[in-house]
Amino acid sequence: MRHLVSAGDLTREQVFGLFELAADLKQRWKEGRRGAPLAGRSLALIFEKPSLRTRVTFEVGAVQLGARAVYLSGQEIGLGTRESVPDVARNLSRWVDAIVARVFVHATVDALARHAGIPVINALSDFEHPCQAIADWFTLWQRGLDPAKTRLAWIGDGNNVCHSVLLVGGLLGASMVIACPPGYEPDRGVLEHAQHLGGRIEVTEDVRRAATGADVLYTDVWTSMGQETERTTRQEAFSRYQLNDTIVGFAKSSAVVMHCLPAHRGEEITDAVLDGPRSIVLDQSENRLHAQKAVILDLLGGSVDDA
Repeated sequence: MRHLVSAGDLTREQVFGLFELAADLKQRWKEGRRGAPLAGRSLALIFEKPSLRTRVTFEVGAVQLGARAVYLSGQEIGLGTRESVPDVARNLSRWVDAIVARVFVHATVDALARHAGIPVINALSDFEHPCQAIADWFTLWQRGLDPAKTRLAWIGDGNNVCHSVLLVGGLLGASMVIACPPGYEPDRGVLEHAQHLGGRIEVTEDVRRAATGADVLYTDVWTSMGQETERTTRQEAFSRYQLNDTIVGFAKSSAVVMHCLPAHRGEEITDAVLDGPRSIVLDQSENRLHAQKAVILDLLGGSVDDA
């Protein structure tokens, strides 16, 4: 890989390679084999949006690989206002080894990648969240699920996380059903791309239909950052799309529940489901660390033998 801007930029072989690398790095860390394959390297973390999981896992991941991370808030650098995006990319390319960008608009991370002479990682945009999707499918893969034999039901908004989950799932040949109210479907281009990659995809308004026989039930917040003015409208539109015990009951008895967090408890998911025995949300959260370490190491050409 040169950059990770979109999950659709990956190949099936690259995804499984990242899974294997993440599993190796995770096992080595838990066993106390803590080398520094990226000693002396540095990452710039550009965060226009606040974060818990993304910031901590990238900063800690860099440290665990022996690198250093420099955090830059949107206010500090003023992407596109105080300084143009191309100028930021060109300057950072002279100082650091990679850029991790969590931005409002996808075009920003796209522009960073076009103008940077170093790898750029999309740590969330309004259109995609590839690192989340890689960690999610890695979590299922580590649990022994064969993606090509997996039915994933996405319940709720066809948002940025949904887009990346669809694209990675498409690469892996998964069957995916998206249940959402009219007007909140995933982007048509993403749906077509995911199908072209090999995914079997259906979009429906029927939550029960989507959940029936599912191996995985996935949901996310109804109102993402930047959509706060739509909160009332969205709560009304999604009122029938809550992931609760009734909906979980339609899935396979072995089905697991996923949520990328943070959760709006009592809205898109109930406490009983989020904290219940089927929930693997903390596994997802933990695996963000190791999956992102794999992405960083792959992009910077480090060797796992030094980890």
